[in-house]
Amino acid sequence: MPQEKWNYNPFWDEVVSRMQSSLSEQECITWLNRISYAGSEDHKLVLAVPSLFIRDYVSTQYKPAIQSMLNELTGEAVTVDILVKKMSAQTGSQGQSEGTQHRQAEHEKPAKSHQVSAPLPKAQKKPRDPNINTSYQFESFVVGDNSAFAYSVSMAIAKNPGVSYNPCLIYGGVGLGKTHLIQSIGNYIQDYTPELQVVYVTAEMFTNEFIQSIGEEKTPQFRNKYRKADVLLIDDIHFLQKKSSTQEEMFHVFNNLFEANKQLVFTCDRPINELQDIADRLKNRFTRGINVDLQPPDFETRLAILRRKCEGKACHISSEVLEYIGKSVNTNVRDLEASLTKLIAYSNLLNKEITLDIAREQLKSTYSMSKDQSMSIDSIIRVIADYFNISPYDIKGKKRTKSVVLPRQIAMYVARTITDFSTTEIGYEFGGRDHTTVMHSVQRVEGMIQSDIAVSNSIQNLIRQAQSFKREK
Repeated sequence: MPQEKWNYNPFWDEVVSRMQSSLSEQECITWLNRISYAGSEDHKLVLAVPSLFIRDYVSTQYKPAIQSMLNELTGEAVTVDILVKKMSAQTGSQGQSEGTQHRQAEHEKPAKSHQVSAPLPKAQKKPRDPNINTSYQFESFVVGDNSAFAYSVSMAIAKNPGVSYNPCLIYGGVGLGKTHLIQSIGNYIQDYTPELQVVYVTAEMFTNEFIQSIGEEKTPQFRNKYRKADVLLIDDIHFLQKKSSTQEEMFHVFNNLFEANKQLVFTCDRPINELQDIADRLKNRFTRGINVDLQPPDFETRLAILRRKCEGKACHISSEVLEYIGKSVNTNVRDLEASLTKLIAYSNLLNKEITLDIAREQLKSTYSMSKDQSMSIDSIIRVIADYFNISPYDIKGKKRTKSVVLPRQIAMYVARTITDFSTTEIGYEFGGRDHTTVMHSVQRVEGMIQSDIAVSNSIQNLIRQAQSFKREK
């Protein structure tokens, strides 16, 4: 059969012409002109789009109509295949010009007459959000066992915003990479799908803007900004605690965007159900999609982070010193970077090579502060261990005998009650346990307190002892 039989380019031009007349100008700008003719095969039209996100949207929203029109125009059963292919902004209009030239050269086939579609307008490139730091990229994020799942989910969202994993909540302690990931999502979308409007704010910024809009009577402008976003990224939503009016506005923004299949990503320093004074209906929406947590990095990951930071700062520090820092700082990435920055500044200002002795001397105050901070949990464990006549090692260890499990649960409850540590951080101090173990322990002890006045009095006494122990230290 002759090859010309399978040239569906002219029919694609007619499909575009018909769709232009039925779609709004914005739909043509955002979607239709991102599709180009890529080739023809046996009863198959091959189209190309520049991203996975556009492919998934076009496949869902327009492909059935395209295929139906093709079958009508050709009188054949033609399938449509959509590929992802990087192309210039003019690719779509170039494809139609080629189709026009092909028709003019084939006067012997005038059976299907139709008008040549006018060039489609170029997709509007939305302005970049100035709040997003361009240094936060997926390429610069060091992935370890503690962060692999959160990284993979974030990358999937960036490639297909609004398609899956919506909404998404990333939670974890201070300095573990939440802001890096959420802003990497924003940067990736702005780079590869620039026609989408990305809005990034912290919950504090959102709150301040909302209050200002009320004072200046500009609430409609405030709502318009957020409800027109294609991708909304909000950092540190724990800031919304006890702010009922802002929560109400957030609730409506969430509903408006979620129902329109817009992408929502949030970060928090703890699991949502640990937040206080947050409306249940808002909690429900934050947890509706996927929730992923970031744990403190293990030694290998900490060492990889330090080496990556050295490369980025174009400095040389010996492996011996980096290993010392990695073993000494086991809290978060922010503390790692602070220690490294201090040593680099010392080396540059005094023109000295950093030795292990210099590192120990310069960072001893940093490590002592870190240890003092963690003493609040260590002191609690000691008080509970003395009371139950067991060792602190047993409380942190793996034993699951009744004589150890109950003191461990009480120690976790006391730590959650009198410190500001999240359940993730408490779990880490108790032998690297998961935050859900801490939550279960807290709930169990709360139930015991409510049902037994003697237990309640004993635990209150232990809390007072732990606080006194901490003050004495």
